[in-house]
Amino acid sequence: MPDDKKNIETPVPASDSGQWGSDAIAQMLRALGLPYVALNPGASFRGLHDSLVNKNGNREPQMLLCLHEESAVAIAHGWAKVKEEPLCAIVHSNVGLMHATMAVFNAWCDRAPLLLLGATGPVDAAKRRPWIDWIHTAKDQGALIRDYTKWDDQPASVPAAMESLLRAWQITQTAPRGPVYVCLDVALQEMRLDKAPKIPDVKRFRAAPPAEPPRQQIKDAADKLAKAQRPLLMMGRMSRQETDWAARIALAEKLGALVLTDMKIAGAFPTTHELNAAAPSTFASETACDLMRQADVIVAFDWVDLAGTLQAAHADKDPAAKIINVTLDQSLHNGWSMDHQGLPPADLFIAADPDVTLHCLSEALASHKRNNVWSDWKKAPRQTLPEGESGKPLTVPVLANALRKGFAGEKTTLMRHPLSWAGHMWDVEHPLDFLGTDGGGGIGSGPGTCTGSALALKGTDRIPLAVLGDGDFLMGATAIWSAVHYGIPMIVFIANNRSYYNDEVHQERVARIRDRPVENKWIGQQIAAPDVDLAMMARAQGATGIGPVRDIAELLEIIPLAIEAWRRGETVLVDVRVEPGYDSGMASALVKEVGRS
Repeated sequence: MPDDKKNIETPVPASDSGQWGSDAIAQMLRALGLPYVALNPGASFRGLHDSLVNKNGNREPQMLLCLHEESAVAIAHGWAKVKEEPLCAIVHSNVGLMHATMAVFNAWCDRAPLLLLGATGPVDAAKRRPWIDWIHTAKDQGALIRDYTKWDDQPASVPAAMESLLRAWQITQTAPRGPVYVCLDVALQEMRLDKAPKIPDVKRFRAAPPAEPPRQQIKDAADKLAKAQRPLLMMGRMSRQETDWAARIALAEKLGALVLTDMKIAGAFPTTHELNAAAPSTFASETACDLMRQADVIVAFDWVDLAGTLQAAHADKDPAAKIINVTLDQSLHNGWSMDHQGLPPADLFIAADPDVTLHCLSEALASHKRNNVWSDWKKAPRQTLPEGESGKPLTVPVLANALRKGFAGEKTTLMRHPLSWAGHMWDVEHPLDFLGTDGGGGIGSGPGTCTGSALALKGTDRIPLAVLGDGDFLMGATAIWSAVHYGIPMIVFIANNRSYYNDEVHQERVARIRDRPVENKWIGQQIAAPDVDLAMMARAQGATGIGPVRDIAELLEIIPLAIEAWRRGETVLVDVRVEPGYDSGMASALVKEVGRS
């Protein structure tokens, strides 16, 4: 292995030794314009691995070595959060795909485009080596993830594989987006070809742009909004494009409509805008519920769990407001997973892309004059965050306030936050200011998705910042190695409460209901004895590890040092010891039904 880190991924030039099945697949990946493939090596795709190195020269795409398959898929997911384009991940047959399933589910729930390749031992049993090829072969490997992918295939020839990749590429980028899977037979990869197959013109197989909604539905929606006295816009899964962002602001201002956003997903509207009516939240806040009860027209733009959100506001009553639901999500609902949530009522159901629909509404309302809407509404004062005092324990709100101050004036992308985070802790003024969470509640995805997002932000003037919980970090910590190895600078703060504290809250609530000792809630939850040195774990992988930090004065001194290290191209991790106990509303909402008597 070369000692020079710059050359560690540069292969020795290979001579022309003929054409192989996997060469055609590698060339097809290049034609798709993929810059990277994230992978954990496996013998089932050794042919493709060789072609990526010795046919493509490990360029276009470049391999990103990951220490776990879940990290490989999470990196591709994180890339899509920023770019809104698919990256490719490759996983080993059977066992590798089993490792990756949680990350695939996260991408599915996040409606993220992702091209996943896998492999199987020879389908032809006569070609299998004893033992190993048998346990690495499945008749229907796609069945492992079929319920949370848009499409999968196991092509039986090289031409079929090339078409399969084109189809997968098209499907994953067609709204509503989601992961796709192509399984490659090892015998197909290692088949010698008489000549190189022709690579098709990828431009002729591009995904269709989202169709505009029916004109009559746009007219009906525009008429309702023009007459509304208390219009409410609920901005859900929407694009990262600045033009779309500006259109959302313009529509809200034209209507005088109040706006709600969701902390589970990326920022969709500036939280500092006068019409942003409530801080983003994971579950509907009381302020948001009150506004939904007062509204006369509600437009939900691909809102995650519209039924549950309306139910939180109205309990068992029907909403008084006219509901306009704009989403394509129903086309992904398959009944295996309940990620589709409840079935919401809608007076007007527009099955179309939310941003396309919003632009159409803006055009239909071009001549609209703003009414005297929400005349009695006043924006609540901004909730302040505690400063912290030297010598006193740190908390998540104190950490958030320190980060707000330390990163003030910088273009910063908050890639991730822990469960104890709350929406008022971070301002969102640009579509890349906040990227949301994992989609499927898969703890352990944070380090991988943040590495992928930081890779997508590399070379921009934005600082990739993450605040992770210690449990999330420990499950996926080895993704930090990939970030360091490939020179992906980012800053990660760990809100380290030495516990799976969200579940301590659950245990406390259940204990109170059952009249059992609350003092036992920590058992089986706390990450202590021994205390894990997270900064040392980062340093062991080549990152800049700082901490543990226990005092506000030390924290404020470290933040500018972390920023300077990022400017030098370093991956930085800061272990901040915070007191458990802050509840952002996440845990309370999760156990609300348990406590009802």
